[in-house]
Amino acid sequence: MSEVVGAGESPLLQVVPGHDPLALEFVQFAVQSGVLRFGEFKTKAGRLSPYFFNAGLFDDGAKLGLLAQFYARRLLASGIAFDMVFGPAYKGIPLGAALAIELARLGRNVPFAYNRKEAKDHGEGGTLVGAPLKGRVLIVDDVMSAGTAVRESIAIIRAAGATPHAVAIALDRQEKATENGQDSDFSAVQYVRAQLGLQVCSVARLSDLLHYLELHRSEGLSAEHARVMAYRERYGVDEAVAS
Repeated sequence: MSEVVGAGESPLLQVVPGHDPLALEFVQFAVQSGVLRFGEFKTKAGRLSPYFFNAGLFDDGAKLGLLAQFYARRLLASGIAFDMVFGPAYKGIPLGAALAIELARLGRNVPFAYNRKEAKDHGEGGTLVGAPLKGRVLIVDDVMSAGTAVRESIAIIRAAGATPHAVAIALDRQEKATENGQDSDFSAVQYVRAQLGLQVCSVARLSDLLHYLELHRSEGLSAEHARVMAYRERYGVDEAVAS
């Protein structure tokens, strides 16, 4: 495995004033880890995206631990208040667990729970595992395409008598959501903020990926920059809408 640069340890990454250093570090980490790839990939909405973020490839202890550091740094800097962490099945489970461990390491020990897709009829039973859902709950996931996992999590959390309060994700794609097969004027993140009333904290956004590619155009990423920019121009959202 190639050596993974730690969060806050990116000496070769140039940061232009006005841009987000943590986000650029995260994009670099995702690219170096093979989690963020370039090519042609079909999205849930049926679009052909020039990039793909596959959180399942944070597939060893070092990568997952460093990913949790990025989540924790962004979350603590955001000032978002929460009482516990919830990881929706399936990718949200390791992400939420890793974040809870990192938060505890940093002195912010909070309960953690997750759900399973199939209810058990033995042992503890049910679909919830871990700490009881109480207070203000932070939902942790990788990306938000249509907001389906968030809506399902909200229903689970409310049914348990707790309050769905905020969402933490790795990457905000900043692209139009779809409704009945048609492009909408807002992204899934904007919908969750404006319509569902939850705060959303993302480690990085598509604009940060574009900035990273611009900084590395001379290193063979010029074509990738052009393709991602064209995708953004076609499907990107106006950040002034429902932000």
